[in-house]
Amino acid sequence: MFPGINPKDLEKAMKKMGIKQEALDSTQVIIKTKDKELIINNPEVIKIDMMGKESFQITGEIEERELKKYTEEDVKTVMEKADCKEKEARESLEKNDGDIAAAILELTQ
Repeated sequence: MFPGINPKDLEKAMKKMGIKQEALDSTQVIIKTKDKELIINNPEVIKIDMMGKESFQITGEIEERELKKYTEEDVKTVMEKADCKEKEARESLEKNDGDIAAAILELTQ
């Protein structure tokens, strides 16, 4: 972390300042934002407690994935209510930003 500093000495100094670190045994970390997910595989996760406030330091292999605007349940609902095929239901949901009612209306009018 800091070149030329013994890790054990650094840990002692941090303890004196009231900073505690704990390595968490993790296999994957997922961070969800409004429009995407960040998947961190094979992460190294360090939990840091500094004067009662917890924070996390995460490193690993990052993969980014767009969030779907609708679920499989939404597709089934549109298929049932609009009496259509799965492909049509998905296309309508995509076109209508996942709005189930708008998708059904589009397919039934």
